[in-house]
Formats: sequence, C-alpha cells, structure tokens
Amino acid sequence: MATEFQVTGMTCAHCEHAVSTEIGQIAGVQGVEVSATGRLVITSNAPVNDEQVLAAVDEAGYQAVRQP
Repeated sequence: MATEFQVTGMTCAHCEHAVSTEIGQIAGVQGVEVSATGRLVITSNAPVNDEQVLAAVDEAGYQAVRQP
C-alpha cells in the first residue's frame, strides 16, 4: 500500500534525509521515497495514520499534506 504526501520547505538532500528518518520510525512503514521537490511516498503493509505522518514531518522541520 502506498500513500503520497506533498512536503513543503525541502530544498536539499539533507532535507530529504531528515524527513525519511522521521517517517521511517512510524510503525508499519516499510519504505520511504522522498525528493527535494517535496514528493513523499510511504509504502506500508497497512494504512498509516496521517496524523503520525504529519507529526513526523513537522518534527523534521517541514509541513505536509496528503495527496488524493
């Protein structure tokens, strides 16, 4: 199962790494793809709680919205 978010404020590889590290700590997350353009795709075996994702992105210093 893949879930996509748009992250704002990222500009470099360090930004990508910070977001990826925080998202990777969420239970059930199997994979994280993030690009400096702000595209975040989370792969999981079950639905991931949007609030946990948004909190993790916030912890990394950015903001995100779920994409339809």
